[in-house]
Amino acid sequence: KTLTVKTLARTIRGTFRRIQFTPDLVPADLVGTRIYNQKTGEFATSLGPVFANLLLADEINRAPAKVQSALLEVMQEYQVTIAGETHLVPAPFLVMATQNPIETEGTYPLPEAQVDRFMMKVLVGYPKEEEEFVIVERVTGAAPDVVSVCTTEELSLLQRQCRSGYVDPALIQYAVRLAAATRHPDRYGASGLSRYIAFGASPRGSIHLIESARALAFLRGRDYVLPEDVTDLAADVLRHRLVLTYEAFADGKTPDDLIAEVMRRVRAPDKPLEAHVQVRSAAQS
Repeated sequence: KTLTVKTLARTIRGTFRRIQFTPDLVPADLVGTRIYNQKTGEFATSLGPVFANLLLADEINRAPAKVQSALLEVMQEYQVTIAGETHLVPAPFLVMATQNPIETEGTYPLPEAQVDRFMMKVLVGYPKEEEEFVIVERVTGAAPDVVSVCTTEELSLLQRQCRSGYVDPALIQYAVRLAAATRHPDRYGASGLSRYIAFGASPRGSIHLIESARALAFLRGRDYVLPEDVTDLAADVLRHRLVLTYEAFADGKTPDDLIAEVMRRVRAPDKPLEAHVQVRSAAQS
């Protein structure tokens, strides 16, 4: 995982930092602090490792709550306050994190507010045999050269272009209904899920679902979003936002199981974009 993020940073000529979260970590280790210079008799600001384009928070749930809250400010405000001075993090700014299972000794539960800041939760399981063969071959062999394909300025431009992608109101309503169905499943004909979901996805879930669908459509060569862009990412965007009940754990239910049931109950719109695509194509021509 570390190699993946580091390689990604090198492809965009960006800065990469990795923070190993431990129980003795303090906020200053993350964001920076003021250091007294004996020669000048003045305090100078030493910025922490969060000032990078790509930040990897390794084993994020091993750090106490005060450190997690410091990271939350950066993710929410894209800035850090040190001794009353505000410092902006570089753009683009991307936080990726790994976590240990909550049953592991020495872990702290992540607050829902922080978990909700992450756009996606991607499950990384054991690789297949052929995948593991490639991993071993690459790690034990000569390190491949990584070629930069764009600058951080070009990536920021691509992000702005991505945000301009058209989303039909019917698709926005679909994303809202998916998130709402995790909060009130009985309103969508899935009353059996109420005993499994203690808390559903927040409005940020539907926002991130639309934003990620825009990005996927952009990668697929379109400037408009289709229903499959939303459905393909629903599990990745919503799974970490569901808080399950003890009954769900007892019955062996996972967030993905519940999201799949919600998607069966909430139907996606049937290609609502034909008229818009025709008008957009005519305008461009």
